[in-house]
Amino acid sequence: MGEEQDTQAVEGEPAGTGAESLRAQRIERAVQLRDAGHDPYPPRIERTHSNAEVIGMLAGVESGAEPDLDPVAVVGRVVAQRGMGRASFLDVLDGSGRLQALLRRNVVGDDAYERLKLLDLGDFVAVQGTPMRTRTGEPTVGATSWQLITKALRAPPEKFHGLTDVETRQRQRYLDLMANEEVRDTFRARSRIVAAIRRRLDERGYLEVETSVLQEEAGGAAARPFETHFEALGEDRVLRISLELHLKRLLVGGYERVYEIGRIFRNEGFSQRHNPEFTMLELYEAYGDYGTMATLVEEVVSGVAQEVLGTTTVSFGGNEIDFRPPWRRLGYVEALREYGGLDLEEFGDTEALREELRRRGLDAPSEAGRGKLMDIAASDLVEPHLVQPTFLLDYPIELSPLAKRKAGAEGLVERFEAFVGGFEFANAYSELNDPVDQRDRFETQRALRLAGDDEVELADEDFLLALEHGMPPAGGLGLGIDRLVMLLTGQTSIREVILFPQHRSLSRQDDE
Repeated sequence: MGEEQDTQAVEGEPAGTGAESLRAQRIERAVQLRDAGHDPYPPRIERTHSNAEVIGMLAGVESGAEPDLDPVAVVGRVVAQRGMGRASFLDVLDGSGRLQALLRRNVVGDDAYERLKLLDLGDFVAVQGTPMRTRTGEPTVGATSWQLITKALRAPPEKFHGLTDVETRQRQRYLDLMANEEVRDTFRARSRIVAAIRRRLDERGYLEVETSVLQEEAGGAAARPFETHFEALGEDRVLRISLELHLKRLLVGGYERVYEIGRIFRNEGFSQRHNPEFTMLELYEAYGDYGTMATLVEEVVSGVAQEVLGTTTVSFGGNEIDFRPPWRRLGYVEALREYGGLDLEEFGDTEALREELRRRGLDAPSEAGRGKLMDIAASDLVEPHLVQPTFLLDYPIELSPLAKRKAGAEGLVERFEAFVGGFEFANAYSELNDPVDQRDRFETQRALRLAGDDEVELADEDFLLALEHGMPPAGGLGLGIDRLVMLLTGQTSIREVILFPQHRSLSRQDDE
């Protein structure tokens, strides 16, 4: 082994003469190891400490010291090699961090030292020895023995430039995680965020449940479902587009506080904030309302930020966001007037509103009803201004067929959406529990569908049957986990917080 070995791969290591030649060399080294009686993929290994634990053992130990500490056995991926005649260094990376190993010929023996010639960057090794510090102060394991425990047949991403092509990073996330510490940090943060949410809900007496992914009806949201076929039953099914209707059935059954964190599937497009497969938190609290839900969102999100990040202030999209409660409350109709200069009272007629939006250059389809037109206006005129945490309150009834009417406000319902950084990440209702009104709302939605509006919610007869058995008044909340992680980690693309986001297949790309 010569000087420090650099990786020779390029991003994603595309097929070609160079990549295949390197792969062939690595396969040959694995053969040589086997021929010498060393399994390059042994069935079990010994590990006594993580790298971080070894570094902790050396706290207070002076540079150049080899203290009398207990022997350790560490494991990890080789990310750097440096040969210096009769001594060599390996940098070994495990899940807790990087640690140096010093291998001296006179300690490990000639055979073990010569075997280093068959080692490549990206291989996994086990090293046994004693913790020490080098003269430069580097925490190190002074090896007494070592073994190769996984021979990597392909080189890791190029050392100094990392992995930068966005599509390659997302398609081959394992390379992205291997090359970019900040990416590993993002997904560690995601895990901690979800755990912190669960802990807070459990402490408040919510029961975590799991409901069906395969459903007979696509209910609870206005979205196009993915369709499949249940061979054993000979019936079609859809993948769920919402968690809502099954969770509300549980309120009918007698549970008072329930939640689910689960995957949702919507057969729609991609964007910086949309992925067809995403993770949603939905919860329902009997005897609550949308005000109850607003307080819960403030407390949970600010508390999670403080726990995971150590602060309630984050940077997102060039803005400093402060999650400390209380968040601003702003009426939907008032927001259109404040940010868009659009007074809905001046456009009481649906056609007049449509013409006004078109005059402003907005897309206002002929089949869109009044509620949809208001949504188009709010999306363009209001939402980009909602940078600090804001609850947008009291939505048009056409957009919210599962929410209770707001007393004294014709055509509006008790619903809010929570906005941060100019986009929505949570949605809550005072849940409609009048089965007759609910059926009428679904019929209105059906009429909108027949008029050409695809973004409507259709009736679920089994849910309506459940509702007729009586559901208590309740507040309900849906919160996008992926979007919350974006906000708390400063990622402006949803694909950067989903480990394996969807992409067009490579074979389709080749065909096109």
